[in-house]
Amino acid sequence: MNRKNDPETARRPAALPPLGRKARVHILAIGDVGSTMLTGLKLLGGDVIDSIGICDLSEATTARWEFEMGQVSLPWDYDAFPEVDVVRPEDLFACDVFVFVASKGIPPVGSAVKDVRMAQFEANSAIVRTYARMAREAGFRGLWAQVSDPVDPLAKVAYLASNTNEEGVWDGRGLAPEQIQGYGLGVMNARAAYYAKKDPRFASFLTEGRAFGPHGKGLWIANATDPERYDDELSAELTEKALTANLRMRELGFKPYVAPALSSGALSLLLTLRGEWHYGSVLADGVWLGRKNRYTADGIETEPFDGLPEKLLARIGDAVDELKGIL
Repeated sequence: MNRKNDPETARRPAALPPLGRKARVHILAIGDVGSTMLTGLKLLGGDVIDSIGICDLSEATTARWEFEMGQVSLPWDYDAFPEVDVVRPEDLFACDVFVFVASKGIPPVGSAVKDVRMAQFEANSAIVRTYARMAREAGFRGLWAQVSDPVDPLAKVAYLASNTNEEGVWDGRGLAPEQIQGYGLGVMNARAAYYAKKDPRFASFLTEGRAFGPHGKGLWIANATDPERYDDELSAELTEKALTANLRMRELGFKPYVAPALSSGALSLLLTLRGEWHYGSVLADGVWLGRKNRYTADGIETEPFDGLPEKLLARIGDAVDELKGIL
């Protein structure tokens, strides 16, 4: 990447999610993933979310989900959950957290496409660029949560597009790196935990394991981070299981969207807003790399790589190289 376009060189005051107060959250696109995530945020986010705005190309879709969510309530405690309302496109960035769930061209169940995420990259990149420029024009200072696939490269697309003017010249006047986080690693970690619970060979992951890298090719699931306990072969096997879990769901005849919408989407976003540790993609060596992190009053804190086994560090390096090969 040209140095003037290097994210590492563009430093400005961090724009953080509103720690310590309730957030206004806007969700773009209320399809399978968006509606499932919306449900999770509505039911579980009352402590950190004030209200949720929804936007979609289909007015019937937003009308449906405003109507549905308006009827989700506890008896006698009618303000326990965040209110849901419809947002106009021109008001999308009048919020604290913008959640990008829009997607185009998802291959249908039964298609021959093996890497569904990368098949979406070109089409989804164009959509991301459009909204990233809108964020730039609006002077958006909140959190851009990238949920659509491929999560990690699209987070970088949002950064680059927002910082480029109408002539295509980089000027650094858009989103700060700290404002953009990709939400895809949460479900990969959850899938690894699913298999670890079913096979005693992977049990160490449940207490010592970590997930690193993108939501897709380049992912690495470590059975443990202690050099004495790390097993590269065992980790490779568990990584493969997590990577192909979506294909197992497709073999059953269903699109794999519920677990991602909740584990990577709703649950990870709520941990973010609470200032708690979670999995998300943040800037590292010029790419957005999935790792354990949290927002603090001083900025993003990431779990350090110090002391990790050399083989595991090499795997993480491979993930960085994989992402650099995309964008």
